[in-house]
Amino acid sequence: MRKNMRISTLSLVSVLLIATATSVMAAGSEADFKTAYAAAEAANEEAGALRDQWTVTATALAAAKKAADAGNFDQAVAQSKGAEALAKASIFQATSEKEAWKTIEIR
Repeated sequence: MRKNMRISTLSLVSVLLIATATSVMAAGSEADFKTAYAAAEAANEEAGALRDQWTVTATALAAAKKAADAGNFDQAVAQSKGAEALAKASIFQATSEKEAWKTIEIR
């Protein structure tokens, strides 16, 4: 059961990252970055409240901030959306595994 959950979580992360990468079509502005970054931070805080923050999310947020500081808002928006996808995947993992442990047979 746990193996299947890991696979489904990884599949979800892959889908979210691909969707995020393809959703950034237009040139990003500073306002777009701020909106995307705020959404990513909010999702990361929710994951933290569930005690399931992923370190890669913090890395993606830092990369987004660095890109924005350099004035590369296209990359900053993409990184922010990727961080949001990672945070949402960690939220999914936390909520799906909250009850799943009960189905594991102890031998």
